[in-house]
Amino acid sequence: MRIGIAHHLGWAVAVTADDDHHVVDRRRIELVEPGLPAAPVHHEGGAHELHRTGPPLNDEQLAALVADVRASAVRATAEALEQLPRGITTLSVRAWPDDFPGAIAVLRQAPYESRADSVMYLQVLAEVAASRGWTVHRYDARTVEAEAARLLGARADEVLHGVRRRLGPPWTKDHRVALAATVVAG
Repeated sequence: MRIGIAHHLGWAVAVTADDDHHVVDRRRIELVEPGLPAAPVHHEGGAHELHRTGPPLNDEQLAALVADVRASAVRATAEALEQLPRGITTLSVRAWPDDFPGAIAVLRQAPYESRADSVMYLQVLAEVAASRGWTVHRYDARTVEAEAARLLGARADEVLHGVRRRLGPPWTKDHRVALAATVVAG
């Protein structure tokens, strides 16, 4: 079985599908524990006062906060993946640049500041999945549905859109993207 993830800041839609692309499970999973900022770089370390919950943080303070949030994300993600159906072998997440920087002083600057937190969650998902022995597949969110449709051929509409008719709501674009990612990973 494969799981596709459509993530947001601190949470994600997870769709598990079997080898025939039937949805076995769909759920929202939490990617960070309560009480911590879901977007530490963008909100607490970013240039916009509107997002901050306190005084501006220097690089050292922000690095410590990011480390705390990342550790929380590892724990929350591990717990969330533990709750999924057994037999998963592949996890698909949105791709991120391999050369994405890690230095806090760089992450605070455009264009990285707006993506740093998202990339952290993707990296944590990939690391936790790999630690479970799962293969990690990275997909392009802009093209994954079209790629899946091409691979599925005549079955595309039934596989990607028929789920809503069979299982009922929720079945959103996030669900379709996550399912499409499992198809492309196969």
